Amino acid sequence: MNNHQFYIDGKWVDPVALSTRDVINPSTGRPFTTIAMGSTADVDRAVIAARRAFADFGFSDRAERLALLERMLTVYRRRADDLALAISSEMGAPRPFARDSQVGSGDGHLEKLIDVLRHYSFEHQKGTSMVLKEPIGVAALITPWNWPLNQIMCKVGPAIAAGCTMILKSSELAPLSALIFAEIMDEAATPKGVFNLINGDGPTVGAALSSHPDIDMVSFTGSTRAGIAVAKAAADTVKRVAQELGGKSANILLPDCDLETAVTKGVEGCFGNSGQSCNAPTRMFVPRDLHDEAIAIARRAAADYVVGPADEQGVVLGPVVSEVQFNKIQALIQVGIDQGAMLVAGGVGRPDGREHGYFVKPTIFANVTPDMRIAREEIFGPVLSILPYATTDEAVTMANDTPYGLASYVQTQNVEEGRRFARRMRSGNVFMNYPDWDTGLPFGGYKQSGNGREYAEYGLEDFLEIKGVAGWGQ
Repeated sequence: MNNHQFYIDGKWVDPVALSTRDVINPSTGRPFTTIAMGSTADVDRAVIAARRAFADFGFSDRAERLALLERMLTVYRRRADDLALAISSEMGAPRPFARDSQVGSGDGHLEKLIDVLRHYSFEHQKGTSMVLKEPIGVAALITPWNWPLNQIMCKVGPAIAAGCTMILKSSELAPLSALIFAEIMDEAATPKGVFNLINGDGPTVGAALSSHPDIDMVSFTGSTRAGIAVAKAAADTVKRVAQELGGKSANILLPDCDLETAVTKGVEGCFGNSGQSCNAPTRMFVPRDLHDEAIAIARRAAADYVVGPADEQGVVLGPVVSEVQFNKIQALIQVGIDQGAMLVAGGVGRPDGREHGYFVKPTIFANVTPDMRIAREEIFGPVLSILPYATTDEAVTMANDTPYGLASYVQTQNVEEGRRFARRMRSGNVFMNYPDWDTGLPFGGYKQSGNGREYAEYGLEDFLEIKGVAGWGQ
């Protein structure tokens, strides 16, 4: 692997000045490799390459871009096992989950995008005028550690489809999957300068990308705090900023739902990926008269989650990504106890027999009130809060009482009632009765959960400018 190099202008190159950082395996808490860390000088090199490449790629035809995406998918599938091993090592996803869900998500997005690009219309005639949709230019892509390939593919794929050139900066906590992805782009014969990769941290490389005058757009996924910093850095050059940020998603269980299924699947949704998903249903609202029954079901469900190293057979929940994240989660669990929430399962400390690594007990609180910190702050760990409600109107009010608005969940046997509640939720997505994943649905948030959309044609359009041409039909 090219851990100590960056991919710029179609080749692997040494950094301008070598600085390295340890990559920690969260299953052990110990370093297992190092990567090079970039500087503003490395950003300048990559931007020059991307700007030069845009002069041609920005005017490439659909067939050329389709062929590139199809080559990418072929090589991506060939490297799937390598990608899964990297993700397990760098962010702790259990091996089967890393292969099927983490790597599989990138495959699903790229396959869908190829179909979208085959049929997408980049022009629309209105009388004697024409509306053209054109690539925005050079894009900076800043991706997180929790779903590395999902987010890389949700940005790189649409940028390619639109005709943009790009510089990718993945999270320094989970950089190996991005390095392999750069190898995939190289093997797929991506034209030089179209795709560039630099590793680095947010205050250095992230800030340089966000503020660079020759970058036309920043697509960022991460915390709301970091997203605000990106937007401020981008403001001076008035570049487009598309953001997919944090969440504190509500899961409303209506009185008529199948409580056993709704609670069990709600626990599963919250605990998946060790709770490290921005759209996880972390606030479960249950009718007050069903609160005790929901507690019993949730306690049984939590007991099934085996916590351990990513490479250990039978493990369902791997570690959280870092010591910083582990300590934050532990502190918030203690806050939940101190503020009087009922601890149903889990609690502070590591699970028995897991002395090393960043392992968190699957934790459930009940009798949570909306003012408690565990009900308001994004914990980003396997911690579920159960909040009782008296009326369904009260449930909607409490669910929407959050600065976030990424996703909501509604469980009911009455489809019309579910649709009514879906309209009332102030969030970019609503999931009724735990449906299958849909790569064709727009993904993104309201309020402090962001301002862009990803997936399918919605992600493609984030990378397009609209031009109106009068007199086209003379």
